[in-house]
Amino acid sequence: MKLKWFLIIIFLIILIGIIIIFFLSPRVCFKNQCFNVEIAKTPFERELGLMYRKSLDRDKGMLFIYPKTGEYSFWMKNTLIPLDIIWINENQQILYISKNTQPCQKECLSISPLADAKYVLEINAGMSDELGIRVGDNLTFKGVKIKNFLVK
Repeated sequence: MKLKWFLIIIFLIILIGIIIIFFLSPRVCFKNQCFNVEIAKTPFERELGLMYRKSLDRDKGMLFIYPKTGEYSFWMKNTLIPLDIIWINENQQILYISKNTQPCQKECLSISPLADAKYVLEINAGMSDELGIRVGDNLTFKGVKIKNFLVK
């Protein structure tokens, strides 16, 4: 009898974990593909970004949230993996994509979309082409806390 209850409790813990990961973890979704994202919303988190990471899972990324819309430049200093960098406006529409952005070699160039964005998403290089993500496409945020409310 104790074993039965133990197994039921373990099953419930696993089920709750799956529900939390699938429904409550922050995600950015394009058409039929979602990326589980880490959120970079403080100045320190945005400055650190994906620096020093040796890899990034195919379904993962980092979403940079800025307090106001503006022209935000990126560079690949201390970034070890190539990325697709996607600038997004406050209406969740893609403004610009820097594809296959490589880590800095001798010099570190700044990448700027020359457009005002509210969010920037970093994903593995090549994923935007593989998924057919284009400038002008809309995306959705799920489980992303923006300001003081949660986008579900």
